[in-house]
Amino acid sequence: MDKNFLFAIDIDNEELIVSNSSTGSNDVNFIERIRRSENEMLFNAALTLKSITKLSNFDKNIFELMDKVCQMMYAKNKEIK
Repeated sequence: MDKNFLFAIDIDNEELIVSNSSTGSNDVNFIERIRRSENEMLFNAALTLKSITKLSNFDKNIFELMDKVCQMMYAKNKEIK
């Protein structure tokens, strides 16, 4: 099964919370917290992803595209480390 990264924002601590879940599963596994100062671009991308969900004219396609951007950015972040 494919693993998908899930992104959440902790505004108070300015951290991105990364977890994953197997496709079709309800289980969520915590991976790590990334401080905004460690990867501002990824943090801002996840913040944009979150803001898309709050739009009154929510567009699923735009959400999925932004999620792909976040997935790729996180994967690239892991390559660099």
